[in-house]
Amino acid sequence: MKYQVSHITRYQYRETASLSHNELFLTPRQTPAQRCTDHTLTLSPPPAAMSRRTDYFGNGVTATTVQVPHALFEITARSRVELHPPPAPVPEQTAPWEQVIAAVRRHGTPEDLDAFQYVFPSPMIPVSEDMARWAGDLFPPGEPFLRGASRLMERIFTRFTYDPGATSTTTPVAAAFELKRGVCQDFAHIAIACLRSLGLPARYVSGYLHTQPPPGKDRLKGAEASHAWFAVFLPGTGWVDLDPTNNVMPFDQHLTLAWGRDYSDVTPVKGTVLGGGRHQLSVAVDVIRTD
Repeated sequence: MKYQVSHITRYQYRETASLSHNELFLTPRQTPAQRCTDHTLTLSPPPAAMSRRTDYFGNGVTATTVQVPHALFEITARSRVELHPPPAPVPEQTAPWEQVIAAVRRHGTPEDLDAFQYVFPSPMIPVSEDMARWAGDLFPPGEPFLRGASRLMERIFTRFTYDPGATSTTTPVAAAFELKRGVCQDFAHIAIACLRSLGLPARYVSGYLHTQPPPGKDRLKGAEASHAWFAVFLPGTGWVDLDPTNNVMPFDQHLTLAWGRDYSDVTPVKGTVLGGGRHQLSVAVDVIRTD
């Protein structure tokens, strides 16, 4: 599958801003299942400095500095991505969850050691006995890990309501859990909190979701959006993605931008602005299948 992605982020300031420093996590990752064949970033106003690096988690990061007065700041990221997804593991045939905990704690391989860091609390995701109890019945003794994680994904999908107005990007996990409402970021955070509270490794994934219009309807420009889900680690197999917002195991419609411990590690655009006062943020995403 081949896709073309356009991601436009626009900041409209009430007053003139004189300086803006930003880090952009807008470059799709290269993975065994995904290849980014082309990527461009355009900023308006043009930056005085732009540099690229790879962060601790292997994500591509672009640092930019705008040094001219501006009341509008626009970032346009365009990418071409090819997906070559492998066959998905059969949940019932995966290792028991207790064996996963033992393997990552023993961390006898580099992959197990890397996964071990995703067992611990992170800046936006605490661990708690309450979260462990809420998910604990899904992991009886000997339960195959991926089957239990899939049932957790389904539980969040059925018991929580998708409501963009209920939360913000800074809403704590406990607050979204209490509301039983939120968006993809909240649902991913809640799933990760449950798994880590049980001692299991889980990480946060940001990206895009390609959706199909209803039968007989034209696809609307800008109808897509940034998306988020979570992934679990299977020793000997690797990471497997799960999308609690849609109750699916991502295959050929999810495009990965970045991953980390939680949203704060992979915020698409984060930085500092001098001046500007209040601002209005708008984001438009288009994901078009081209094959």
